[in-house]
Amino acid sequence: MTIFIKLFKALNANQHPGQIGLSLTLGLLLGLTPLFFPHTLLTLLLIILLRVNMSAVLVSWAVFTGLAYAFDPIFHQLGLWILNHPGLVDHWTQWYNQAFWRFMSFNNTIVMGSILVAYSLALPFFGLSWLLVRVYRQRFLVWVNKFKLVQMLKVSDKAEKMSGFFK
Repeated sequence: MTIFIKLFKALNANQHPGQIGLSLTLGLLLGLTPLFFPHTLLTLLLIILLRVNMSAVLVSWAVFTGLAYAFDPIFHQLGLWILNHPGLVDHWTQWYNQAFWRFMSFNNTIVMGSILVAYSLALPFFGLSWLLVRVYRQRFLVWVNKFKLVQMLKVSDKAEKMSGFFK
């Protein structure tokens, strides 16, 4: 629950919408692709090096991990199609005979399909999430701040800060 509260605070804070959009996009990349494969290191490196909101990454990762299980059959079919495409079989064979590419596990149909889908969706998803954060702040922020729950969260946050001040 605290992760959702932190995400909500990030949406309402002065963080740039692009920063939150990038966080959500990196969560998409982590969630849609299998976790224990080398391509995950690239995404984790970006999370470490770039200034992202970890709450947004974690929420997005959780959501897209759940969706990935539902779409695994589609990822498998797409990966199988790409790996068995007649024009690419010689290319995949050459890559498989090299240790680096074998380590990358590109020959796994679900890995291949999920990477293709996730990285194809990354740029459009970034633009969409950036736009949605901006629209939320312009049109819905004032309305959401009127809810009693939101007001209680703001008061409790101020109370936490004040209690830390007196210690």
